[in-house]
Amino acid sequence: MLYLMILPGIVFFIVFKFIPLAGSVIAFQKYQIFKGIWGSEWVGLDNFIFLFTYQDFYLVLRNTATIALYQLLFSFPAPIILALLFNEVRLMLAKRVLQSLFYLPHFLSWVVVGGIVFELLATQGVMNQIRGWMGFEPILYMQEERYFRTIVVLSGIWKEVGWGTIIYLAAISGINPNLYEAAVMDGASRWKQTIYITLPTMFPTILVLFLLNIGNFLELGFDQIFNLLTPMTYSVGDIIETYVYRAGVLQGQYSVTTAIGLFQSVIGFILLWIFNRLARKTEQGLW
Repeated sequence: MLYLMILPGIVFFIVFKFIPLAGSVIAFQKYQIFKGIWGSEWVGLDNFIFLFTYQDFYLVLRNTATIALYQLLFSFPAPIILALLFNEVRLMLAKRVLQSLFYLPHFLSWVVVGGIVFELLATQGVMNQIRGWMGFEPILYMQEERYFRTIVVLSGIWKEVGWGTIIYLAAISGINPNLYEAAVMDGASRWKQTIYITLPTMFPTILVLFLLNIGNFLELGFDQIFNLLTPMTYSVGDIIETYVYRAGVLQGQYSVTTAIGLFQSVIGFILLWIFNRLARKTEQGLW
């Protein structure tokens, strides 16, 4: 019965993850949709050569890597911190209400969230009204390059931080209460209990989720950036996914965009392999 329970998941990965890998061969072809894979001309590494010599590729790659690094530094720790804060709430009703409020943004699409962000940061939006009360001039936040990456990171945290706490709260709930009781008897404060009991016990969970995140380092997600991007912020916000959308969907350059996808996968695998090797030194890791 246990094998039958995992069967739908296995079928999902086979149909949507493994079978589509066969289509990666078009990265080595001059693919034409009407000729198909078997009828398209083989061009070897020409698509990769075009990719690495394309004048805007390194700009797109730099933008992607920069935003990914910001998300790794700020978005990844956010649910850990929030889970620790939830754990300190003793009134169960208040804890459940707070969790529900933080979970809700996850169920909103990025189209809706993008609209909310534009409204909040508009010339007549809340942020500029507050600036007006303080005697400052309004700022066109969504048209200013210097604010774009900050907006991306903060909006991502607001939307997903609550949902991200679920796994960490589950890890915290599995900690043996006797450890805390012994710490209290030794005179440990709540802060020391968090540092010396909660965090070390959560470390395997944190490490596994970090490795899963680092494997998708260059895959930021199309929806968020596309809905927040404006023509004035292309120089700092145009990422691989938005370029793939323009080149692949709008211009029909399927071979080039498939080559980009392979490039992302290779970089993700290399990063995952490196960090997993480092994690093995702590006797943890994915394999």
